[in-house]
Amino acid sequence: MTESLAGETVETARRALTARFESAAIESASLDARILIGHILNLDLTGLITSAQRQLTENESALLEDVARRRLAGEPVARMIGEKEFWGLPLKLSPATLVPRPDTETVVELALELLRADGAINRPLRIADLGTGSGAILLALLSELPTAQGFGTDISEQALQTAAANAVSTGLAARATFIACDYASGLSGLFDLIVSNPPYIRAADIAGLAVEVRGFDPRAALDGGADGLDAYRALIPQAAGLLAPGAALVVEAGEGQSGLINGLMTLAGLTPTGGPKADLAGILRAVAGRKMPR
Repeated sequence: MTESLAGETVETARRALTARFESAAIESASLDARILIGHILNLDLTGLITSAQRQLTENESALLEDVARRRLAGEPVARMIGEKEFWGLPLKLSPATLVPRPDTETVVELALELLRADGAINRPLRIADLGTGSGAILLALLSELPTAQGFGTDISEQALQTAAANAVSTGLAARATFIACDYASGLSGLFDLIVSNPPYIRAADIAGLAVEVRGFDPRAALDGGADGLDAYRALIPQAAGLLAPGAALVVEAGEGQSGLINGLMTLAGLTPTGGPKADLAGILRAVAGRKMPR
């Protein structure tokens, strides 16, 4: 696609874009090409099939060349289209939010498993998501908990605006409140569940991350300090003080961190429970601690 594809068909453009991505060793070359062409042409999968022989205009060709160069430079597809699906929910992104990743669904899964074990799924729960970003974890939980009220916190006003917009677009805004604060510092009252995907990358390791992450995700959402645990040291004691008796805190963990996080939970008076739960790659990704009734 180094030359204009104006006058070529949609199918020819898709094949050419796929070939460019494959030559750059992009693992999801075919999928990325289909998503980006569909985005530029405003066509879903069915539309791409039925429009396969339509010829591209000069403007469409130029737009495709632009997204091709950006993808080859490492920009994630989700950043280019401004949206990423999480737990079946289409979520808008902003520069202040992480791109939600499938690994994080492990936190949702473990939280729901704990609530089911308690027979609490249909209770009028109060839940909080600390460092909510796009609102992904909170909105996923609200979509599964029909009578729950959710509170999402973040220090970034832009992230909170993104999360609030996602709450509206997913039809969950009536049960979601967003608060600007550092983790749980702006919350009060007792909660039946608290969740968080805090920054947990060691500061020295950020330079070695994939360009899709280090170049495009906000550093504040990645940098966990020298050992990657700074955020946990801050949020775990805060959360422990807000959990109702029997309630749980569920957090995402980086590779090799689950035992250390369990230790921090124990120091805060929480009892490790229900995990750690591994993601699809076998990494212990979700860690939970429960506030035991006295």
